[in-house]
Amino acid sequence: MILKSIACGAATALVMASAAMGQTRLSLSEVLPDGNFMAENTKSFAEAVKEATDGEVVITVATSGSLGFKGPDQLGAVRDGLADMADINISQQIGMNPLFGAEGVPFLVESMEELKEYHAFLRPEFEKLAEQYNQKILYMVPSPAQYVYLKTEIDDIGDFRGITVRGADKNTVDIVSSLGMDGIAMPWGELLPALASGRVSGVATSATSGVDGKFWEFLSHIYPTNHTWGSNAVTINLDSWGKLSPEQQAAIEKVAAELEPQFWESSRESDQKSLEIMTGHGMQVVELSDELKAQIVEKAKQVQAEFFDRVPAAKPIADAYLASKGGN
Repeated sequence: MILKSIACGAATALVMASAAMGQTRLSLSEVLPDGNFMAENTKSFAEAVKEATDGEVVITVATSGSLGFKGPDQLGAVRDGLADMADINISQQIGMNPLFGAEGVPFLVESMEELKEYHAFLRPEFEKLAEQYNQKILYMVPSPAQYVYLKTEIDDIGDFRGITVRGADKNTVDIVSSLGMDGIAMPWGELLPALASGRVSGVATSATSGVDGKFWEFLSHIYPTNHTWGSNAVTINLDSWGKLSPEQQAAIEKVAAELEPQFWESSRESDQKSLEIMTGHGMQVVELSDELKAQIVEKAKQVQAEFFDRVPAAKPIADAYLASKGGN
């Protein structure tokens, strides 16, 4: 009986070892915290991939930057194989290539529906760029609408003057600076200490980030500006991708294609839920007057022009999109 038990145990261990040997494990770097809808998307994707590949491909999602990378580091980390995969804020990669900022041209896109139309022209270019950096885009998800968070109420465009406001990327910094604010680019990991110390007095970002950062502890007013749009892309290192079987690759691509529309919807939903959480903590949503909106848009035209002068490769893409919707 003892010998039989030993034999059964050895057989079980052999089966488990064989299964483990046939299993591919991939690391996914996520700078956003647990609870953020983008981070929850990556975890849902990982679970779906595991199921679709019968446990052959296991993606381990490391949230809150626990692999040691900040937002602007993500593209390079995947390129160099320091992480197999990452959830990358595209606009933060302009240091690698300025064309990554083409999605965030101020007031070019007015809604998530228009962003999807813009992606028909822009995404193929992003996919080419990703390949140049030794990776493949699996799916893209937009951030929700954008807001400016401040400590004071703004009645006139002159009231913006001198307020130090953090933006996640150059486009955002340029926009807030054009309104008279002192824009400063800063990774997410540095923002909360900067708010606590008073180094920054405002933030331009989404409602979901406002909840992540518990902005009600530092700020009081929420201004719906929708000044720019941006997306995250989950990518995989091409060397890691090449080690997967064609069947595994096809399964992962199918999962990504099926989940991406759901992830877009989660972005819409998270915007409203996040606003409710922040107002529940005492923050106030202040609608901009039509006059102030018009002034902001007028200021942004110069930022648009400067972007296209700086990144001429983006102009034909934007023009093609505008032509498709009857713009000029």
